[in-house]
Amino acid sequence: MPPTPGVPAAHQAGVTTVPPAAAEVAAYRVTAAGRDGLADVLRRLGAEAAGAGAGESLTVSAGASLFDQRYGLAALRPRRLTEMPAFPSDVLDPAWCHGDLTVQACAATPERAAELAAQAARVPGLERTWRMPGFRPGNETGRGGRAFTTNLFGFREGAGNLEAEDTALMDRQVWVRPGADEPAWTAGGTYQVIRLIRFAMPLWDADPVPKQEAVIGRHKDSAAPLGATRETDTPDYAHDPEGRTISLDSHIRRANPRTPDTDGSRILRRSYSYRLDRDATGHDNAGLLFVCYQHDVEQGFATVQRRLHGEALEKYVLPFGGGYYFTLPGAGAGTGAGNGGDHLGAALLAAAG
Repeated sequence: MPPTPGVPAAHQAGVTTVPPAAAEVAAYRVTAAGRDGLADVLRRLGAEAAGAGAGESLTVSAGASLFDQRYGLAALRPRRLTEMPAFPSDVLDPAWCHGDLTVQACAATPERAAELAAQAARVPGLERTWRMPGFRPGNETGRGGRAFTTNLFGFREGAGNLEAEDTALMDRQVWVRPGADEPAWTAGGTYQVIRLIRFAMPLWDADPVPKQEAVIGRHKDSAAPLGATRETDTPDYAHDPEGRTISLDSHIRRANPRTPDTDGSRILRRSYSYRLDRDATGHDNAGLLFVCYQHDVEQGFATVQRRLHGEALEKYVLPFGGGYYFTLPGAGAGTGAGNGGDHLGAALLAAAG
């Protein structure tokens, strides 16, 4: 159910809301002095988010570095919030990693997403460290709020994703719930993972479609699992133990083996494609602005990523940036006696005293 206009919500927009066609994600270093300065930054960002139009969103998340000694927040750091490690296939560029805050601006057009992002960037006390614009080719929304797009490899992005309109599922898989093994202020928030992944387009385009399909595990035209006819069909791994139909190292099989013990690692993906200027060697710099949300980053993304190590897709992708962040609860999570108001970050700042 969408939030009532004018009433602060328990969750920020831009997580389970339908993703529009364009986005810009930026990371910032907070330069504001003292906790009052940080509070002013969060209030101003919250005001910018509140001013976004229908179908638009500004989503604010905090990196582990915000919980250092500068603002006296170390004891309140979300339990599973760390600096994103380098996984075995990563070649991380420090200039494209981490940050005290991220702001994800989403809108119907690239121009409007850039405008929203620029408004956030003008908030005093912020110094931008990196930014990445994104777009969703063939953007559409299916059953249950499941969002789809076509990535630059030509395959559907979002097949097998969680249904964002299933509030019980979102409460179980995405949102931190009251009483969880987390600081109390985190209830209503979620862990955000951003991965900047460059695609080896010439290498990919040189392969015939059947080989591409074997790497992904889906038909390119229909997005159905190999051996099936519809995108929504469930892969039948039990009757394919040797991977004759869907290879054991295919992306979909590694990402979600569909066993009872791996069901808890499902994540909500909300990704965009990106395309930057050609690099110094004249090669395309394009790929995936991967974004996902979960209530536990270790149980969710990190577990999935470890399963993906050794998948056939690894030779075609180069993760070079991003980070782990905690998406703050909505302004409504800070309301009530003793909680310090109804602005973004109120629950965190009230807990800090």
